[in-house]
Amino acid sequence: MKKINIGMLGIGNIGKGTYQTLEMSRSKIEQSTGMSLEIVKILNRHPEIDRGIDIPKEKYVTDAYDIINDPDIDIVVELIGGIEPATTFMADALKAGKHVVTANKAAIAANGQMLQELAYKNQLMLRFEASVAGGIPILNAISSALISNEFSQVQGILNGTTNYILTKMTENGTPYEEVLKDAQAKGFAEADPTADVEGIDAANKLSILISLLFGIGIKPGDIPTKGITTVTSEDIAFAKEFGYKIKLLATAHNENGKVTCNVEPSLVSENHPLANVNNEFNAVYITGNAVDNLMFYGRGAGPLPTGSAVIGDVVSVARKIEKGAAYDLLPHLRYDADLEFAGEGAHHYYIHCHAVDHPGVLGQIASTLGVYGIGIKTMMQRAGDNSGGTVPMIFIVYDVDKSILTTALQVLLTNGSVSSVDNVLRVLKS
Repeated sequence: MKKINIGMLGIGNIGKGTYQTLEMSRSKIEQSTGMSLEIVKILNRHPEIDRGIDIPKEKYVTDAYDIINDPDIDIVVELIGGIEPATTFMADALKAGKHVVTANKAAIAANGQMLQELAYKNQLMLRFEASVAGGIPILNAISSALISNEFSQVQGILNGTTNYILTKMTENGTPYEEVLKDAQAKGFAEADPTADVEGIDAANKLSILISLLFGIGIKPGDIPTKGITTVTSEDIAFAKEFGYKIKLLATAHNENGKVTCNVEPSLVSENHPLANVNNEFNAVYITGNAVDNLMFYGRGAGPLPTGSAVIGDVVSVARKIEKGAAYDLLPHLRYDADLEFAGEGAHHYYIHCHAVDHPGVLGQIASTLGVYGIGIKTMMQRAGDNSGGTVPMIFIVYDVDKSILTTALQVLLTNGSVSSVDNVLRVLKS
């Protein structure tokens, strides 16, 4: 039985999940492939720390290059996270003749093109299925079974932490701060949750999906991104009255050669499949010209689901090594399409504001919005006593560029029709 030696960089939650996945599936993998996969070395810079997992101590090394430069290691699995030093380690592993598997969305989004070129130059394999949506096999599906499709859109719930928080706010009416503490206590959110709650994690994943689906490179920092920290229980209640749920959506559209994209809390119709994706689950909803609409759903994060995707990539690489087959780049990041990046485009928007409670104010608001070509789809006003105070007012407006809407709202604040604009959220058109 051929043995494939694996070196693993990192033994955090995903590293432990990957190790556990291989151990509990060892017999099945051997029976299915006729190969023995063995993690022979693990980078652990602090071996004195109890990791809560039974791993022979002789597997641990404290220097990444004890793995990268080991001639007996066939595959390097990078699970450190972050852009650096992870990118350098992966690049050096490819230069040293090692195939690379990673779950690192930040490094792939930032430096995937360079790493892919290195893999191509050295006739090696680079795999990163686990970098988007954890255990959901979306990247390989796009690059293999669905390769014949021209894709027009992707809409995704790509971050389990924010989906868990918004689910609990929706179900229980609990304020954001309380749910965040609960998520941290349960391990769904990091001590520093910034990358999740500000949409950065989702933007990294969307960048990778855009490359695979549309063939254009859009850096995560160029994707218009807004997190969930401004979403209130009041917004969620108002959305429900209109028949919507609020989800952090990562979306991209390819229309007439122009690609628009953004990451933003969005109102999703209760009838849309994404509205019923709850808690830490993820979903990716794509549209292709042959398959029409498809949704991939499952656990998008967590040690074992992500570890499952990592080991899936390892087995894919190992099979090619065992057969002496030609190397490949699958999934294949693409940057060659003749497309234009056109920002976030025009959308329907939900506007939560406080309007001055006096006769004629609604007409003033509608008139001002009309000057900027903004049509009102629906609105709701809470009852007031006509005392000159303020009342909550909700509008959903038709397609408009965000910059035009922002200008119009500033005029409403300046002319005194509106005392505050409490939130502006995108509305997903069903």
